[in-house]
Amino acid sequence: MQHSSHAIGQSGAFLDALERASRAAALDRPVLVIGERGTGKELVAERLHRLSPRWEHPLVVMNCAALPETLIEAELFGHEAGAFTGATKARVGRFEEAHGGTLFLDELGTLSMGAQERLLRAVEYGEVTRIGSSRPIRVDVRIVAATNEHLPDKVDAHTFRADLLDRLSFEVVTLPPLRARVGDVAVLAEHFGRRMASELGREAWEGFGPAAMAALVGYRWPGNVRELRNVVERAVYRWERPGPIDAIEFDPFASPFRPGAGERRAEASQAYDEAPTEPPPAPPPDPHDDVVAACEAGPSDFKSRVARFERELLARSLSEHRFNQRASAQALGLSYDQLRHALRRHDLIGG
Repeated sequence: MQHSSHAIGQSGAFLDALERASRAAALDRPVLVIGERGTGKELVAERLHRLSPRWEHPLVVMNCAALPETLIEAELFGHEAGAFTGATKARVGRFEEAHGGTLFLDELGTLSMGAQERLLRAVEYGEVTRIGSSRPIRVDVRIVAATNEHLPDKVDAHTFRADLLDRLSFEVVTLPPLRARVGDVAVLAEHFGRRMASELGREAWEGFGPAAMAALVGYRWPGNVRELRNVVERAVYRWERPGPIDAIEFDPFASPFRPGAGERRAEASQAYDEAPTEPPPAPPPDPHDDVVAACEAGPSDFKSRVARFERELLARSLSEHRFNQRASAQALGLSYDQLRHALRRHDLIGG
């Protein structure tokens, strides 16, 4: 397994997790890596292998969720010719491929109980038996496993073997989600942005404008680092103007024309019409009130109130359109250059 990516971050929670993985790497014991999707579990597994005495031997990866249950055992332990329909020749399993090295089992929690039982035997006795064979094969493999589930809960629900969990959890490395890694969003965004600009052949990397960076830092990142990378690379690729990037789109599917959008709006309207007894919610404060107030106020207050109204209108439009300046300009009836000029005048973007 080869990667061009590296574990990047400077937050204390992230560095603590890396330190725990680095210390465990030298020990020939199983390690369980826990984390939400996109937090970098595979990168930590690679780190555990590269820093271990087994680094010169294979690092073999198997995603347990990517295969149907009927094929998982054949993938793990191999099979002999004729062991089942379609098995025209013998095949080495992942355990034999990883002999002397590390076997990384991703999405461990999806293994069937039958596969768990055979995995436990392989871990306990250091031997596997190919499907269709009665002869066990000795293997020397270190197990690193990963999951985004809380396996003790699965043990309580009788969907994961307690004895297997005991054997695999000598050390547990829990990766923090990106929303808990204070300061790392800006570091990662800069890294992914600079790399994407280089990939596109751009001569200079001018970074992100303050509005774009504020949007990135303020987002919750349910998809963690993987989602951040996609958002940043998409923003760099779509930005065709000189200067810092000032447009971020978090949802690539956002469109008034997406399939089902009209039906959902119609259903929401119908549901509202069918509930007349429920009082409508109080409307949010309208910046238009400031214009009325400005007209009623004295001359000295007029300009400041109008300026405040304009700034709030711009900020609200940016927020509603996920800081996409082109969409905001269209909604406000402005050209792109007019919007940029107004944003600069109110210090909503730099430069």
